[in-house]
Amino acid sequence: MAKTPVDKPHHRTCAVMPHHYFLAETDAVYRDNRRMIESSTRTARLATRTAIIRIPVVVHVLFHTDEENIEMSQIESQIAALNRDYRMQNVDKGHIPAAFRAFAADTLIEFGLAVRDPDGNATTGVTRTRTSKTIFPYDSTDPQATKKLDDMIKFGGFGKAGWPRDSYLNLWTCSLGGGLLGYAQFPGGPLATDGVVILNRAFGTNGIAGPPYNLGRTAVQEVGHWLNLLHIWGDDNGGCGQSDSVDDTPNQAGPNGAEVRIENFPHVTCNNAPNGDMFMNYMDYVDDDTMFMFTTGQLARMNATLAGPRALLSQSMGLTPVATPALAPEAVALAAPLVRTILGDERGERPTREFDGVSWV
Repeated sequence: MAKTPVDKPHHRTCAVMPHHYFLAETDAVYRDNRRMIESSTRTARLATRTAIIRIPVVVHVLFHTDEENIEMSQIESQIAALNRDYRMQNVDKGHIPAAFRAFAADTLIEFGLAVRDPDGNATTGVTRTRTSKTIFPYDSTDPQATKKLDDMIKFGGFGKAGWPRDSYLNLWTCSLGGGLLGYAQFPGGPLATDGVVILNRAFGTNGIAGPPYNLGRTAVQEVGHWLNLLHIWGDDNGGCGQSDSVDDTPNQAGPNGAEVRIENFPHVTCNNAPNGDMFMNYMDYVDDDTMFMFTTGQLARMNATLAGPRALLSQSMGLTPVATPALAPEAVALAAPLVRTILGDERGERPTREFDGVSWV
């Protein structure tokens, strides 16, 4: 089968800030929420979290061709990649330059496919929706581009409605146009659109995922945004004036892309010598094989989010298996002892063990 053509990104592309700017321009409640969240994040003095928090995930697969209906193994590989990187279990952490190793953090955040849906029923944590869209178009010059994507991806018609955000992290994966790898919604946005969208060819580590975005790190970054992390350069594209509000990430001029490799360390901008940019951070734009770390300061922002606007996730039942209901004794036919008599005995040598519903006794 021929592969469906897609726009290949020439560099990492994330639309979280265009999405944020659109919501901030059009939604007064969102503006108020974001200011409140940022103020509380700055002033939060949280004790160091020592317990692991597990976040239930639902993956909404939108597909037009059979190839886009990605295999369960590809979905599981993305969950594994999130756990690998958020728990600092990535083997390539050994490439973190010595100057930055002390800042690298195990976030104590883990992710699991939901086993219980919003109605209390057992689930695989995956929904699959065939769409008439051959590709979900994205035009980076259109200020409403992410709004148009949300309307198509996150609602019925062409897409799939999300599950309640207070109980689940919603991940949508599909074919995106315009070279877009993905985008997320910061905490404080509309209920119906909360979550993360990822290009299906940059989702997970196998299947139709391909280099240079086949280590699952597009989702690692976008989930970081969902947990209130900013891009490491502060999104001023060379101005050196805007902060990512994290003290242990050096100020840098702009995004580093595929042209920056670990052998280019140090990469100095914004007078941040001698160590330069922390371009190997998950919140920069380098290729998947060049990003290795979150920092303690970024973890502090994530902790403030998990204790604040996303606190209800800790009460989710999404990772609690659905128990098998017990039958009441009166629900079992009282005439059961008569069944053998009615049906007749087995022929041949008399069996000595009978099945009790579980095994032979």
